[in-house]
Amino acid sequence: MFVKICGITNEADALMAVAMGADALGFVFAPSSRRVGPDDVRDIVRHVPDEVLTVGVFRDESAQRIVELVTSTGLGGVQLHGRESPGEATWIKARVPFVVQAFAAGDPRLERVDDYDVDAVLLDAAVPGSGTTFDWSLVGDLPRRRRVLLAGGLDPENVAEAIRAVDPWGVDVSSGVERGPGLKDVRRVRRFIAEARAAGDGPGTEPSVDPPGIFDEASPT
Repeated sequence: MFVKICGITNEADALMAVAMGADALGFVFAPSSRRVGPDDVRDIVRHVPDEVLTVGVFRDESAQRIVELVTSTGLGGVQLHGRESPGEATWIKARVPFVVQAFAAGDPRLERVDDYDVDAVLLDAAVPGSGTTFDWSLVGDLPRRRRVLLAGGLDPENVAEAIRAVDPWGVDVSSGVERGPGLKDVRRVRRFIAEARAAGDGPGTEPSVDPPGIFDEASPT
């Protein structure tokens, strides 16, 4: 089970999440209480181990600007949270090792999800970062066709239930492991990761897509 801790705002939280076993860290460049600047991201990323994926989160930013920021900060991937077209996602994917396209559950664009040549599809609540869940039945059979990264109101208390209901490739959390906006709580991070791994990687279970596959020839190493 791939676990991404998003909304990282400082080096201490980044290294704590890594120590707790996170596979990926997310840095928000879009307007948000957790927004961080390029200089801060660059300073944090340089201390993150190479095996941990670092992801910039963008919303309706130009494709050229996204690639510029990824290059200048040393990020390993991007998460697109806007109204990006399949063509824009493909253009970015040709220049960035790992790309996630986010959709709100029930978004009509999901009917064209296979047009998006990206590494994973993130499903979120209608208002990203709101800390609210959505009807997990809306995911349908998508996890059997694509790598699905499940987000939207996840926390240590409900992540195992969500994994059993959806069978995603991975999970993404931000506010659910915080003691305040942008400030992670070590106990909640530890418990979230433990609950996710127990539910997704426990005896008798198999992830829909093997998580180590993100580090193949077309992904960051």
